[in-house]
Amino acid sequence: MSVWKAESHSVEPIPDSERHGKPRDLFTLWFSANMQVTTIALGAVYVFIGLPLVWSIIAIILGNLIGAVFMAYHSAQGPIIGVPQMIQSRAQFGYFGALLPLVLVIIMYLGFFALSSVLGGQSLTSLVGAHATTGPVTIGVIILGVITALMAVFGYDLIHAYQRYVSIVFLVAFAIFTIATAASGQVPHGVWSFGGFSLANFVAGVTLAVTWQITYAPYVSDYSRYLPKNVGISSTFNTTFWGTVVASVWMMILGAVLTEINAKVSTPDVINSIAGGLGWLMMIIILLGIVAANVLNVYGGMLTTDTIFGTFSQGKPSPGRRMTMIALFAIVGIIVAIVAEGNFNTSLNDYIVSLTYFAIPWTAINLTDFYLVRHGQYDPEAFSRPAGYGTFNGLALVAFLIGLLVEVPFMYTGLFEGPIAKLLGGADISWIFGLVFAGGIYLWASQRRVAAQTGNLKA
Repeated sequence: MSVWKAESHSVEPIPDSERHGKPRDLFTLWFSANMQVTTIALGAVYVFIGLPLVWSIIAIILGNLIGAVFMAYHSAQGPIIGVPQMIQSRAQFGYFGALLPLVLVIIMYLGFFALSSVLGGQSLTSLVGAHATTGPVTIGVIILGVITALMAVFGYDLIHAYQRYVSIVFLVAFAIFTIATAASGQVPHGVWSFGGFSLANFVAGVTLAVTWQITYAPYVSDYSRYLPKNVGISSTFNTTFWGTVVASVWMMILGAVLTEINAKVSTPDVINSIAGGLGWLMMIIILLGIVAANVLNVYGGMLTTDTIFGTFSQGKPSPGRRMTMIALFAIVGIIVAIVAEGNFNTSLNDYIVSLTYFAIPWTAINLTDFYLVRHGQYDPEAFSRPAGYGTFNGLALVAFLIGLLVEVPFMYTGLFEGPIAKLLGGADISWIFGLVFAGGIYLWASQRRVAAQTGNLKA
C-alpha cells in the first residue's frame, strides 16, 4: 500500500481484505518511538531523585521489563479485534461509560506531546545556534507540531514506514554516541559505586520505568490493528515487548549518565557538547526522534478524539472528520507545549506517575476483560452502537474507582504524598495495588454476572 495516500480509516474496524504488515514492524515502531530525547530526559530524573547511577541502571532495567509486559499484551489485541485501543473500552465500560478513560487519555496525549515538543524546540534551537529563549523554542514547537500533524494525515502506513527507516539511523547514531560518551572521560569515576543505596529511591526508580511503559497502554494496539488476524499473540507480544524495552533501557541509562556529567544544562546541550563538531548531526537525530514519538501522540490523539466525538454523533467516521480531529489536537497540543515551556525534569516525573494512577486500573480492567473474561471474543461492529455493549457498565466503573482509591495511600509525588508511602520513606508501590484490585474486582464481578445469567451462581 502507498504510504503517501491519506489513510481512510479512523475508529471503525479494519476489514480483513485490508489487513497487511508483519509483526516485526512493531519492533521498529516501538524501538524508534523510545529512541528519543524524552526518554533520555526521563533517565535524568533518576539522578534528580537521588538514586546512584548503578542502582538507577538496575531500576531502569527491572521497571521496563515489568511495565512492558502489560503494554505488549495490549499490542496483541490489535490484530484480533482490528480497532483502535480506546474504543475497545466500550466493551468494558459501556458506550457512554467509556468517556471517562477516553478523556483521561486525551489529557495524557496532550501532556506527552507538550513534553516532547518542548525538548524538540530546545534541540532545534541548539541546532541553529540560538540561545534557548522563548522565541526560538516556540518556533521549534510549532514547526514540529505541523510536521507531525501532516504525517498523521497520511496515517498508519507512513508512520510505520518512517519508524522502520529511522530505527536504523537511531541504532547507528546512538551506538556511536554511546561509545563516544564512555570514551569522553567526562563521566565521573565515583558514580560506578554500589554505595548510597536507598530502598525508597530504588522503588521510585522502578515505578518510574513501569509507569513509562504502562502509559503507552491506551494506544499501543492502534499500531497493530492492521495486521492479519492470524499473526498470533506471541509474535505481536514479543516484537512489541523487545522493541520498547531495548530502546527505553538504552535511552534512560544514557540520560542518567549524561546527567551525571552535567545536570545544570538541558539534555540537548549535554549531547551537543559531547558530540563536539558533530553536535549538529546529533540535534538532527534528536529531532527525527521527536517526530517519531510525537506523530504517535497526534495520531492516537486523533483516534481518541474521534471516538469521543463519535459518541455523540450519528454520522460515520469520514476523512474530513479525521483531518479535523488531527488539526484540532495539533493546535491544542502546540498551545499546551508553549504554555508548559521551561524546566520540567521534576515535573516530568510527577506528570508521568500521576497519569499512571489513572492508567493502571484501566489497563487492569481492559486486559482482564480481553484475556480472562471474553478470551478475545468481541464483535467489532458492536463498538459503534450504544446497545452493542450497553451504555454504562457499573461494575467496570466501580472496579476502576476502587482501583484508583486503593492507590491513594501508596502515592508519592511532588503533588501528593500518601500516608503509607510516607511510612515507606517515599517508596511508591501504588501501581501494584491498582492492578490487583481493579483487575481482581472486575474479574470476580464478571464471573458472578456470567454465572447468574447462566443460572450457575450458588447462593
